[in-house]
Amino acid sequence: MAVRAVRGAVQLERDDAGHMDEQVGALLTAVLERNALSADDLISIWFTATPDLHSDFPAAAARKLGIVDVPLICAQELDIEGAMPRVVRVLAHIESDRPRAEIAHVYLGAAAALRKDIAQ
Repeated sequence: MAVRAVRGAVQLERDDAGHMDEQVGALLTAVLERNALSADDLISIWFTATPDLHSDFPAAAARKLGIVDVPLICAQELDIEGAMPRVVRVLAHIESDRPRAEIAHVYLGAAAALRKDIAQ
């Protein structure tokens, strides 16, 4: 079984903990479903949030989904002028037999504009 990485992002409409839980939960669910993964396939997940998000840790949404024994970490995205606001990004390390080219990276809603080259 190979170690692979899955990318994804979602733009939030507002900085609100409940909204963050909902949107990050939807992002993680899509990553798992589109790659036929379960929580047992996860090695670790990195979350980044743009500096305008203060309401909660994105990793809290993963815990609420039942991802409880996977190492998670949150960090702040670089504060680049003109960057898309209110974005949570994920980088999940997984175990998978899928070839790298078949990994489905998930960019929801307006965040699809961030990586048109890999967004599915």
